[in-house]
Amino acid sequence: MARFDGRSILVTGAGSGIGRAAAVAFAAEGGQVIVADRSDAGEAVAAAIADAGGIARAIRIDAGDEGDVQRAMALADSAFGGLDIVFANAGISGGMANIFDTDVALIGEVLRVNLIGPFLAIKHGAPRIAARGGGAIVLTASVAGLRSGAGSPAYSASKAGVINLAAVAAQQLSGSNVRVNALCPGLTETGMTRPVFDFARDAGKGDRLGRLNPLRRGAQPEELARVALFLASDEASYVNGQAIVVDGGLSSSHPVTRQDYGKTAV
Repeated sequence: MARFDGRSILVTGAGSGIGRAAAVAFAAEGGQVIVADRSDAGEAVAAAIADAGGIARAIRIDAGDEGDVQRAMALADSAFGGLDIVFANAGISGGMANIFDTDVALIGEVLRVNLIGPFLAIKHGAPRIAARGGGAIVLTASVAGLRSGAGSPAYSASKAGVINLAAVAAQQLSGSNVRVNALCPGLTETGMTRPVFDFARDAGKGDRLGRLNPLRRGAQPEELARVALFLASDEASYVNGQAIVVDGGLSSSHPVTRQDYGKTAV
């Protein structure tokens, strides 16, 4: 398949996890990929793409910094003549503290990266995409943005904002032929969640990972990347303003262990 032949694609948080899997997959299907990450891991991903015969350029950015996002967009312009697709995937977890133990500065940083980052991707990416005749923006949200029980207060609030941002952006881009959707992963083995996976496996409890969803397992990044590519492709030409959940069925009930106020969950 070559769904992205000749298309210019920016992927943020592309140095690992879902972003890396998506960048590699976009390139394998003919895309010209800007591999953006806050670490130098993006350079290794771009090199791997080139070694496989694909086209990629790496850039080190902070996805929540407006100047950095503009630099990434400018690289797409200079290297590939414009921009057709953005996968705004970069994010941070913010830990697992409850509301009362969470520092305000931490919430601010989580919102800056997880919510302002996608906002900036839309603000600076959508006009470029529209100028090329249309395309797609995919934002990484989370099942934690749907309801409680799947993430910390800071992370959950940021991802709820991403889901709403996709809907608002889709409406405000009416007539532009630019589609905006949110991808909502469940438990996925990425750089962010690897400590959880490693801890469970080291304790001999790897089989309990993802046990609350009907498939009874966590996801691999490639499983999420495939859905991101679908949303970015012409196959999803009539999908717009939606939150697409990929969680093994977890959110069909979202079971949780509840914590009483002032007590520790057991």
